[in-house]
Amino acid sequence: MYGDAATVRKILTESGDTWAVVGLSNNQARAAYGVAAVLQRFGKRVVPVHPKAETVHGEQGYKSLAEIPFPVDVVDVFVNSDLAGAVADEAVAAGAKAVWFQLGVIDTAAYERTRAAGADMVMDRCPAIEIPRLG
Repeated sequence: MYGDAATVRKILTESGDTWAVVGLSNNQARAAYGVAAVLQRFGKRVVPVHPKAETVHGEQGYKSLAEIPFPVDVVDVFVNSDLAGAVADEAVAAGAKAVWFQLGVIDTAAYERTRAAGADMVMDRCPAIEIPRLG
């Protein structure tokens, strides 16, 4: 397991409330749409990052992390594992405090690089499942 319970709690409660969600669009059938809604209910600002740069859940979207004109605390990644490592590298370059790879998104080399760069990271977990457990 990449990202123990303490790291999960730290990211969800201490890392900050601005979350970039990579892969978030207005496609309500996609998991990212529902997860973003849960994060918002728990007080997180959700910033969509998707090639379409759509406004989702009332938040302006951006085509890439680099285009976001304000600091992002956590980058939540909803892309295929083979693309996720590059997103983690972009998140570190953008100054994110943490990177979260969703269920099924695994790249151990990216995990090691991200942690070595000083950012917290969780892989193969879902914040919408974890955040209600914090109680």
